[in-house]
Order: sequence, then C-alpha cells, then structure tokens
Amino acid sequence: MTTPSPKAPVLQVKDLQVQFATNDGPVYAVNGVSFDLARGQTLGIVGESGSGKSQTALAMMGLLARQGQASGQVLYQGQNLLTLAPDALNTLRGAHIAMVFQDPMTALNPYLTVERQMTEVLQWHKGLDRRAARQRALAMLDAVKIPDAAGRISRYPHEFSGGMRQRVMLAMSLLCEPEILLADEPTTALDVTVQAQILALLRELQRDLGTAIVLITHDLGVVAGVCDQVLVMYGGRVMEQGSVEHIFARAAHPYTRGLLQAIPRMDGEASSLRAIPGTPPLMAQLPSGCPFAPRCALADAQCSQEVPVLQAIAASQAADEPFVAHRACHRTEAQVLHHEVLEAGHG
Repeated sequence: MTTPSPKAPVLQVKDLQVQFATNDGPVYAVNGVSFDLARGQTLGIVGESGSGKSQTALAMMGLLARQGQASGQVLYQGQNLLTLAPDALNTLRGAHIAMVFQDPMTALNPYLTVERQMTEVLQWHKGLDRRAARQRALAMLDAVKIPDAAGRISRYPHEFSGGMRQRVMLAMSLLCEPEILLADEPTTALDVTVQAQILALLRELQRDLGTAIVLITHDLGVVAGVCDQVLVMYGGRVMEQGSVEHIFARAAHPYTRGLLQAIPRMDGEASSLRAIPGTPPLMAQLPSGCPFAPRCALADAQCSQEVPVLQAIAASQAADEPFVAHRACHRTEAQVLHHEVLEAGHG
C-alpha cells in the first residue's frame, strides 16, 4: 500500500445523517455533516452540548445506541464504514481507527486491571503473546507519562486519578498506532495543568506517529492550541467550517462569533463577556428553518422558514493549504459585522 501524501484525505465524511427512533418520534441528531481529514491533521468539532458532536464520532465508529441509525458515507481506504459487516468493522476499530471516550471512568472496565484491558487490544489486533503485549503496554504507559508504569499497570481503573485514567485511555487508543484518532472531550473535568499535559501528549504523539485526529470539544481555547481545521456544529448541522486561522480571525456566522465573544480574554482588554441568549433547541423539536434562528439577533422570516445551505465564503491564499471556508447563513458577512459594530456602539 502506498503512503498517502501529507494533504491526501485519510478519512472522508460525506453527508452523515444520524437518526434515533423514540417514543415521541424520530430525533435527527446529525444532519448532513461532511469533512475531509488528512494524515497528521487535527480537526476540531466544536459546539454547545447537544449539537451532535459526540453522535458524529460514535456514528463513524459504528457505536450508536441500538435505536440509532446512520446514513451517508464515512470513507476509509475506499470502504464505507457505515455499511461494513460487524466483523470487518471490529478489525478496523482499535487497529486503524481508535477513540478516546469522554468519560474514562465509565469507558474503562472496572472489573479488569489496566494491564488486561491493554494487552487484550494487542493480542486481538496484533497477535502478540501475553508477555510481548505487556511490554508494549508498559512502553505506551511510559509514553503518556504514567509514573511508575510497571507498578501501576496491574491496578484497577478506580485506583487511578481522573487525569491518569485519561492517560490510560489515550495509551490504549494508541497501542496499535492507528491512522485516525477520535478524541471526545479528552480534557473535560480535568484541571488546567492536567489538561495542558494531555494536549501536549496528543501533539507529541501525533508528531511521532502522523496520526490524524478529530478533537471534539466545547472549548475554543483548546481548539486554538491544537487544531488545523475547525467545524462548528449547532442543532446537528454544520454552521461554519474552515482553518483555525479563519475561524478565529474571520468568523462569519453569528453563532461562531457568539461563541468567540463568550471566551474570557487575558490581553487586558476591559470588556464583559457576551453570552448567547436562549438555549439550544430540543433535537426532537428542531425549528423548520435555521436551528440557530430563535437565538440569533439577525434572524428574519427567511431564517425561520428555510434551512440555509453550507456555501463557500473564502479560499486560502497559500498554495500548500487548499482549504475552503464554508458558512451556512442567510445573512451576509457584512450584515453580521455591521450588526456587531452597532451592538458595540450601544454597549
């Protein structure tokens, strides 16, 4: 197999849809998500709770709840992961595509030692014997900087702190050196020091292994520090996507700009935080038009009736970064900026 070029997509997601059957009717959790992910690249998926971030990742891994159904395409090496047989998908999961789950305490098996959970991965996917698998597991625990890995590997998950459990999850996901890593809120509930350590580990391991990462988070500060591309979700839809430089310097969607304005600033600028009014929509009762319309100060009748289409709004000027930024909004970028100027004047 030939090695892909640095910019060639190692994963392509096309029109991903996720629907859940409930007693109250269908719930459309993800609606038409598409993106490409290149080797060694980090894509950040951001948005408030309930925006469809985690369900996007779970659908890609074939791990939806029993009543969930995914459609569209998730292409890896020419195969659509959504249509693979369970045995074929099990062969890929862990070995080629791995996932760090949001809560390591519930993701790790409380009845098995860390050693058993790690060696099982290597015995299943790599065919290693127990001794070789243990040595490989110890090496990976050292790589994620678990102190006294040899003394801790035989312990159970509850004997580790939250930050250490997250490191164990990261080590397990990287045992087989996967090409793609899906990290769902890997720094949630960790203090800022441990958070910085986990993100530094991700960058270091990505540099060494060339792993492509999908980082799911609600923290735009994390995105700014580690991501190359950003996809902003709301109500199961993509509101805006582009390079991290575009999102932070030229964000054009009212929702994206609202998220950015809610970030505390440390540059000495005396300005109050501007919260987005209202609450995210119930996924079982999405509005007929733009899902953000009920909370958007620029919304009009068209926004409430028609779902905006994701359209290209800017192209990179760099030859080695052929990205195109997209936005789904009926309002023009000039209207968004003009409204903010007026708001700032009244403030």
